[in-house]
Amino acid sequence: MRVIRIDASAATILLTEAPVPKVRDRQTGEIAKDAVSGEALMTVGVVYVDEGESSLIKVTVPESGVTDGLTVGAPVSLPGLIARPWESVFNGQQRHGIAYRATAVAPGAFPMEQAG
Repeated sequence: MRVIRIDASAATILLTEAPVPKVRDRQTGEIAKDAVSGEALMTVGVVYVDEGESSLIKVTVPESGVTDGLTVGAPVSLPGLIARPWESVFNGQQRHGIAYRATAVAPGAFPMEQAG
């Protein structure tokens, strides 16, 4: 499957939703685990602003990658941010989207404006 690495160095990323466990199965409440490490996964909501465009996205991070000091509304960094296109058929309907994943979520800073 294709993985697209995202250079977020010039973007402003603001935390909109605090980290919560990622649920694998809504009926049983089973928490999603990393396929390789078996570590529990978390999701965070962010607004990603780059070149005047903004998007609200959910990003999956391993539980160990959630750092202290996160504040809703404050800038965060998402090291190792990638996007992975996906598609599936659910109840006979074709669905598709982009899944975002990072190695961590940590308090960040607003990027410096480029001098003109």
